[in-house]
Amino acid sequence: MARLHVMELSHAQTVMDDLRDALERRLSVSSIVPCPVEFTAALVRLCATQSCGKCTPCRIGLSALSNLLDDVLENRATEYTLELIERTAKTAYLASDCAIGYEAGEMVLTALSGFRDDFEQHVKTHSCGYDVQGEVPCVRGCPAHVDIPAYISLVEEGRYTDAIKVIRKDNPLPLVCGLVCEHPCEMHCRRAMVDNPLNILALKRYAAEHMEETYTPECSPATGKKVAVIGGGPAGLSCAYYLATMGHSVKIFEARKHLGGMLRYGIPNYRLPRERLQSEIDWLLSAGIEVELEHPVLGEELQELRKIYDSVFVGIGAHTDKKLGLEGENLNGVESAVQLLRAVGDYDIPDLSGQEIVVIGGGNVAMDVARTSVRLGAKKVSIVYRRRIADMTAQDAEIAGAQAEGCEILELTSPLSIVSDGAGNVSGLLVQPQIIGAPKWGRPAPRASQEETRVVPCDKVFVAIGQDIEYQSFEAIGIPIQKNRIVTASDGSIEGFPGVFSGGDCKSGPSTVIKAIEAGKVAAANIDRSLGCDHKVTLNVELPSLKIKGLRQCGRCEMKERESSERVHDWNLVEIGLTEEEAHQEASRCLRCDHFGYGAFRGGRNHQW
Repeated sequence: MARLHVMELSHAQTVMDDLRDALERRLSVSSIVPCPVEFTAALVRLCATQSCGKCTPCRIGLSALSNLLDDVLENRATEYTLELIERTAKTAYLASDCAIGYEAGEMVLTALSGFRDDFEQHVKTHSCGYDVQGEVPCVRGCPAHVDIPAYISLVEEGRYTDAIKVIRKDNPLPLVCGLVCEHPCEMHCRRAMVDNPLNILALKRYAAEHMEETYTPECSPATGKKVAVIGGGPAGLSCAYYLATMGHSVKIFEARKHLGGMLRYGIPNYRLPRERLQSEIDWLLSAGIEVELEHPVLGEELQELRKIYDSVFVGIGAHTDKKLGLEGENLNGVESAVQLLRAVGDYDIPDLSGQEIVVIGGGNVAMDVARTSVRLGAKKVSIVYRRRIADMTAQDAEIAGAQAEGCEILELTSPLSIVSDGAGNVSGLLVQPQIIGAPKWGRPAPRASQEETRVVPCDKVFVAIGQDIEYQSFEAIGIPIQKNRIVTASDGSIEGFPGVFSGGDCKSGPSTVIKAIEAGKVAAANIDRSLGCDHKVTLNVELPSLKIKGLRQCGRCEMKERESSERVHDWNLVEIGLTEEEAHQEASRCLRCDHFGYGAFRGGRNHQW
């Protein structure tokens, strides 16, 4: 008889692995759950099935928690039940032997503190009070609430102009977003339960690049109302466009030489070609929007504009750099990432030929500066980041793109000071190796390791650790500022300044393009209301009839990239769009949640806002 055997998976174990994969896909979709209490109960039941039974707090405690949560859901609970849930969860958290028990206890404690009012509503009224709109998952996942199933169905039909019309009802920059949006909608796509989420980003880009015909914006009759928009970034452009289509007279005041904000001055040409950006801006301006370039508006002038215009929107963005606070930061050769990208945006192209570059930071801007430096002729580019690559806030595609183009990422490396060559110029960056530790502010925090410090030689240092807004002049006239941002209500209004609205990065801090577009859209709707109007932005496109298709698994079509050895020598677009065949196949994968499931109860879509 053999002493040992090679482990082989049984049929049952193989099936179990498949079921676990299916569960992982379902959870990864992050679809909106109907009730947070029910979701908590389901998690506890799942954890209870994992218990080995060795320790009482886990074996008995999780079963008891599951029963108590069922009491809440089945209207048998009292206020004492919630107290008992908390005590039981705390016992499981503090006394369980392993993570199966104590993590389950911690989840319940988190749920109780996070939405206790929902637990209490179940107990008091025997109903769920969770405030969630019944929207299609991908639509709810999009900050601008674009009708994604509608335009995907039009792409499948080959009606690309109509698809763009659907998008522009909620997002006036479809081509821009088809190239650079972070596509949070895909995280909610229920197709991921079957195989992979739809490539919504690529389908938007395909529609924008293959319109059968152009059209001009449709505007309501003139209202005689005048609105000033301060800042020509995505928030300002969106606000100005929707107000212009509502019939208001709109003028944009832009501080720089060109419109676009961080779309032009923060995103390089190889990701968002300037001519494409400008063509989309020109289309928006054709709605009758006036523009005054190189006209920064400060606090005192804002007060004057309030006297001339019926309403003012402040969307000045976040264009100033944050400082490191390190010794040597004032040496020649230390520049902000914003400064470099701004120069490139104005076609003032610096020459970095033969230089060694260090970029400090781990966000998209850091990746953009690193990849831009490669195209400017840098001999070597090193990205210094004090956390791990996995902790970087940059998109995975941006990180992979930087590495493919030859950028070196020095993870777990914290800058200590900038080294001088003795003549006032940068010669290197003194760094301290780090070791990852316990979480802080939601991410594992690094601390200094026992390794010795070292110097990374370089000729230039670009600092990309975040941006701030120039708020001082606005604060001086009384506009409320908190954490270096304009304090703005959810409707875009500013307390104490009737008729003045704000949105975008100056309200939220540096964020995404689609969130800035949402802010502009929200402000436009509420400015229109404040002016005594009630215009509606409507959907005037006939959508294709629903096709009943048999569900079959199908892989996701991805956009390809040009060879890194070729693309580092030019500024042309890196990503290659889908082919017609790929676009139609990808669109056909849509499960049409606007017609099936929860979306059907609400008619599937909002036809106006």
